[in-house]
Amino acid sequence: MELSQRARLCAGDRSALGELFDAHAQAVYAYALRTLGDWAAAEDAVSLTFLEAWRLRGKLHEGDESLRPWLFGIATNVLRNTARATRRHQAAMARLAEREPVEDFAEGLVTRIDAGAELAAVRRALPRLRRSEREVFRLCVWVGLDYASAAEALGVPVGTVRSRLSRARTRLRALAEKELTNHREPPAGPGQVRDGGLVAARSMQGENR
Repeated sequence: MELSQRARLCAGDRSALGELFDAHAQAVYAYALRTLGDWAAAEDAVSLTFLEAWRLRGKLHEGDESLRPWLFGIATNVLRNTARATRRHQAAMARLAEREPVEDFAEGLVTRIDAGAELAAVRRALPRLRRSEREVFRLCVWVGLDYASAAEALGVPVGTVRSRLSRARTRLRALAEKELTNHREPPAGPGQVRDGGLVAARSMQGENR
């Protein structure tokens, strides 16, 4: 009888880890890039996620369920730690003597990857949600996990995922609309695109239905 990928991974079969990487690395990278806003940090997060998956393989329970929720639960923890370390680093740098500023192009890169201005308002608004709401939103909307899989990834009940996602959608719509209002510069000059973010907010609203 052929062993499942889960069973092979538990048994320490490195080829099972390779198959897991091939199947999910791009999705983990997209999740990390949108969360961190930096391609290099996102690549590091992918590596850490699969290293952690290998380290924690012995804690997998038996069953035929997809490994995707388990893997994205690990990715979420990695991103939490990465964001925490980034904040500590930024705080330490702020305490140093002033140096010549270096332009940070990462956010512009991510914005272009995310199709430009149509997501700008949503991206500005998202950090203002609670962390628990952001994580549910990212897993359900960006990654595409269903409620049960997101609940498994985060270690919370399905009902909690539903309520957090509902709050996240409501707050994000309101915050994105406010961002659009604050960043609009009437009258629009030649070549300017007005209400570009509104399309993104409404598109995302339709995506979540």
